[in-house]
Amino acid sequence: HSVISRALSGAEAVNALRPFYFAVHPDFFGKYPKEREVNENSLKRLNGYLENLQKPGSRSVQPMKLTFYLRNTKYSSKVQPELLSSGFRSVSFTLHTNDVLSTVMDVLTSCSLPMEHMKGLTASKAASKSPTETGKPFYRTIKWDKSYYTFTGFKDPEQELQQAQRAEPTLSVWLRNNEPEATKKHDASLPRREELNRLKRELCRRFNLTDIRWQRSWGVSHRYCQLQSLSRLSHQNPEALINLQGHTVVFADQSGMDASGHVMLGTMDVHHQWTKLFEQLPGYHSLQQQTHWLKERISLLLGGTQVVHMDRLGPVQPIAEHYSSLNTFHKRLMSHHLRLHPRSLQGLTMLLENDRSNPSLHEMGHFIIPIKCDLPTLQVFLQNHAPEARRRIQRKNQLQAEEEAVVKLCLETLSLRSLSKEPSVSPAQMIQCCERLLEQRSPHMQGLQICVSHFYSVMQDGDLCVPWDCKS
Repeated sequence: HSVISRALSGAEAVNALRPFYFAVHPDFFGKYPKEREVNENSLKRLNGYLENLQKPGSRSVQPMKLTFYLRNTKYSSKVQPELLSSGFRSVSFTLHTNDVLSTVMDVLTSCSLPMEHMKGLTASKAASKSPTETGKPFYRTIKWDKSYYTFTGFKDPEQELQQAQRAEPTLSVWLRNNEPEATKKHDASLPRREELNRLKRELCRRFNLTDIRWQRSWGVSHRYCQLQSLSRLSHQNPEALINLQGHTVVFADQSGMDASGHVMLGTMDVHHQWTKLFEQLPGYHSLQQQTHWLKERISLLLGGTQVVHMDRLGPVQPIAEHYSSLNTFHKRLMSHHLRLHPRSLQGLTMLLENDRSNPSLHEMGHFIIPIKCDLPTLQVFLQNHAPEARRRIQRKNQLQAEEEAVVKLCLETLSLRSLSKEPSVSPAQMIQCCERLLEQRSPHMQGLQICVSHFYSVMQDGDLCVPWDCKS
């Protein structure tokens, strides 16, 4: 069977996984940043797993735990597991397979996706690979009755496989196995890290920048190259960067200004495009002032509720698009006279969205308001849910305070170099993970940079990703 499986090409694997890609591809999760990020990370790791299996001479790969959020598609099974509140279903499984075909079938089975399209593929592979072609006899294990293993004392291979599939590495075992590699990578990255920090400080000082950030989790070398590019431009044409004073610069997928007023520099753009953007910044400032005015007007009309934009809760929104949404919503509010007390919703926040029809209350306490929702319905919704919104905000603030305290305790107690988390990890999940780390108190953690995520991984610069629900 392994001979047949290894013959499955990369293109055939992609085609066989088509139902899976339709269900999990990040492009379908644009308005759901948590689910999108989890799927992006898991897809990268799954693709790496498949690539390793296709390398010449590969015998086996390390077991890999993956988590995906699946949406309903035409390929979905009629019998669906329970959906989450987001409307998606969450699937976690561990791959122990040693060939491409078994991996593909394991993924489809774990996600309750159909495999009818695989029958022709497996049959054609079996037909094309005869014993004479491969030079190896076709080997089929004998499936003995369970009593055979009880009587002889031999190990039941099927039972061993099931036990292996249930087994996941504990935190201590994984750290012991991966700490040397992480330390080696981190030590190798130190000179570049120091140069990156020096260059960042120099640019912030020279041009009075509030901060320099990155939209994605690029590696140290990648970020250093981006800073070098901006530094070269600053020496070739220092006048071009004068308009940047007081701004936060974000290296992103596209150039422009985002809804928070940060200047985005597209990493694929050339210096000419960056310079053109800097020249346009005075116009962006005017647009920024207009968005502030609109937010104040909307707040007055909605009892003090503040319109906010949270970068981490969704895709980057250009300021022009943000202004358009605010303007449309403000005009609709002006055409209806809502009876809300001027300060009845003071201290509450709301996000505006384009593609929803009904208002909702987020678990973190902010309202999610569709621009084109029915306004009388909106008034009733805001009034009825204001007490619950305040309770959720209070709970969120408590969790954030607990999270900050337990992270600080971990850094001091475990002698970590740094402890961070991915945006998709909630404060409650981070607190649980930190408590596990404190219980574990593994000496292998000293001096490490740990990022709490949804999976185990050693990053290219020596940072260690550990799942928030890792086993102690």
